Amino acid sequence: MKPKRPAVEGWFTMDAHSPSLIGTRCKACGTYFFPKETFFCRNPACASSELAEVQLSRRGRLWSYTNNCYAPPHPYVASEPFKPYAVAAVELENERMVVLGQVTAGVGVQALEVGMEMELALGTLYEDAEAETVIWKWRPVESRVAR
Repeated sequence: MKPKRPAVEGWFTMDAHSPSLIGTRCKACGTYFFPKETFFCRNPACASSELAEVQLSRRGRLWSYTNNCYAPPHPYVASEPFKPYAVAAVELENERMVVLGQVTAGVGVQALEVGMEMELALGTLYEDAEAETVIWKWRPVESRVAR
């Protein structure tokens, strides 16, 4: 079994059973950011630079989705041969911000419906001779597709 490495270090936890995205929250105004903000609050109404690292909600509602039928251009690495996949925009439960991500393998756009509950999962982005590269993905909480 190959070791697993995150596609982007520090953007999500590698807990296979309960993964979380890692963001920041402004201590002054409460605005959340993903990916993490490290210098200053991007809220135009706030001038704070005090940010706290936080784990974001693991669940949310499907805000929008689409099907990706084309291999992404370099430098993005995709598995070969390329297989189309669904992409979901999920509004996080507590933070009320929208985060994009692939949908787990085996769940196509025909199984998705705006407003359905989604949860964070980890999945393989690609494998090479050294390791399996892992990324966060979204999956329906109650899928119409067999798991």
